[in-house]
This record gives sequence, C-alpha cells and structure tokens, in this order.
Amino acid sequence: MHLAYPAVLSVLLFCIGVYGVLARRNAILVLMSVELMLNAVNLNLVAFDVWLRDTLHSGQALTLFTIAIAAAEIGIGLAIVLMVYRNRGTSDIDRLRDTAEPPDGQPDNPDLTGAEAGPGTTAPATQKAEATA
Repeated sequence: MHLAYPAVLSVLLFCIGVYGVLARRNAILVLMSVELMLNAVNLNLVAFDVWLRDTLHSGQALTLFTIAIAAAEIGIGLAIVLMVYRNRGTSDIDRLRDTAEPPDGQPDNPDLTGAEAGPGTTAPATQKAEATA
C-alpha cells in the first residue's frame, strides 16, 4: 500500500477541519470540525501502523484511545453548548464573549419578551404603556 494516498486524504481532512474551526460561528459546527481533525489524525496513525508493519500495532491502539477521548470531548462539549444555549438563547460563538451572567439579569437575546425574558424585566409593550401613562 502506498503511504501517499491516506496521508493526502488525512491532510485534506485536517485542513477542512481547521477551516471549519476558524470560519464557523456555530459552536456545534466547531465541535464537528474538531472531530474531523481528530479523525484525520486517526487515519494517519492507522496508515503509518500498516506501512511500518508494527508487531505491537501501537498506531491502532493509539487510535482507540483517541476515539475514546473524542467521545468524551464531544459529550462534554455538547453538554456545555446546550447549557449555554438554554441560558443565553444562542450558540453563536461571536456573541458569547464570556461566561459571566449579563448585568441586571437582562437576557442577551433582545427578542425575548415578557415571561421569556426572565425575572425583573418587562416586555416592550409594557414599557411603552408605562411611558404613556
């Protein structure tokens, strides 16, 4: 087997993953891009293991460890993204500058009104009615 074919495919997958991490705004798509990069590394590990004819199959063993770590990473990453989406109303990475709560209990999402906005906030229609009274 020629080593060039899986190596070129691995480089292409890794470059697509790097582009996805740098260009995407959605946190879930960024996590998918990280997984793509990890799979490119796994492909390289297995390809070099076959090419070197390693008797211990250390490339395949490292690939299994990488798959386990990737599964744990995606589980924790999705849990964090879901928690942030529930609290903030968006998973856009540019709008998530820090993990601190917004000041005065105001939500980051201005589209939320009334009961959806949370405690201590009033709907825009209520604010207009109070201003005219």
